[in-house]
Amino acid sequence: MGWEAHTIRRRPTTETLLLCFLTLAAAGQTVMNSGPSGAGTRIVATDMAVLEAGDPRNDLPCTVTPVKPSLGFDLKFHSGYDVSVPLRDLAGSENMLTMLFRVTAENHKEDPLYFVQRVRVPAIDEDARGDAYLSGAFDVGEGKYHVDWLMRDRSERVCSSYWDTEANLPPKEKQIALSIMPGSIERTDVEQFKEEPPIERNSTEPPLNVKVLVNFAPQNATSAAFRPADTSALVSILRQIARDPHISKFSVVAFNMQEQRIIYRQESANRIDFPALGEALNTVNLGTVDLKRLSQKHGDTEFLEDLIKAEIGTAEHPDALIFAGPKVMLESNINQDSLREVGDVEYPVFYMNYNLNPQVTPWRDSISRAVKFFRGTEFTISRPKDLWFAVNEMVSRIVKSKHGRQVSALSSH
Repeated sequence: MGWEAHTIRRRPTTETLLLCFLTLAAAGQTVMNSGPSGAGTRIVATDMAVLEAGDPRNDLPCTVTPVKPSLGFDLKFHSGYDVSVPLRDLAGSENMLTMLFRVTAENHKEDPLYFVQRVRVPAIDEDARGDAYLSGAFDVGEGKYHVDWLMRDRSERVCSSYWDTEANLPPKEKQIALSIMPGSIERTDVEQFKEEPPIERNSTEPPLNVKVLVNFAPQNATSAAFRPADTSALVSILRQIARDPHISKFSVVAFNMQEQRIIYRQESANRIDFPALGEALNTVNLGTVDLKRLSQKHGDTEFLEDLIKAEIGTAEHPDALIFAGPKVMLESNINQDSLREVGDVEYPVFYMNYNLNPQVTPWRDSISRAVKFFRGTEFTISRPKDLWFAVNEMVSRIVKSKHGRQVSALSSH
């Protein structure tokens, strides 16, 4: 098993020195082999004794706060902990903190999962004040779990904590199919654009072909940076669509309204190429716009209008067109006469509006107005459950629409 080390980074100091530890994210967190005693792993005997004892220790002073499992847009429960350590208790020459914890599902007590992390501590002045902060994360399915946690330094001082936690869907949401099995424990995956595993497609019905237009933009339209949570939610919308067994062909157009440009395009493929999409998004530079468009009074409106007309008016006829992304509030609305040039749209149009605070901006945005013009359907995605129910309702409507068109075509012959 390989150990991973990370260096603690200092923030600028004022009167009170504040040291912020590098977040204990999954990127630096190693999963060890599971088993009743971490079989196959190199766990120090004294560490295992601490985990087995179940008695909290504080010879290395620290405060551990468990993080209650919460459902993410990826339809996994995210849990973990936050830790604070007084800087005065880390004062001295360079140090190394080793954190080891195991998570045990109540219904699989014989098969816990072990995690380990090392964090490098720089030399700290004896009179340093304030606290150092760490956090750890892991994913679970529905169920009850027990966590045994410890942290030790090079002087073998130990802080240990133990707690129980539970992940549960409310009764009205029990039908949601999570992407992690009950009683399962996984490392939190920080790679948002990894390849999607193969999906067994539905062979009893004609396969669906959909086109998805995604506005990769932050919730705050004036923000100069993506928040990981926003990117994760938009990618989760795509993944939820990609995982539906009824759909076998995907066209994807990723765009950014701030830059007024198409970032990535994928035509009629049997899967969504998430790694390629991730690479393309690295080119986004929020807050910039092409000089030519900047000189246009309503360049953003023209960009969106041209995009909609081009993608809906194309000779290719998918079984559905799906818009996704945060609200696009423009000063000038899209000209409906221009949309009429597209003509009749024979397939359904949908809008999956990612909006964490719908009560703040309850009115329609520019995409919403265009979707309404084409007699489309809008879903507001504010919580993970909204995403699951929206995709299921949307696919059901697409299936019915395609069946209706096929019946109409047969009856006309």
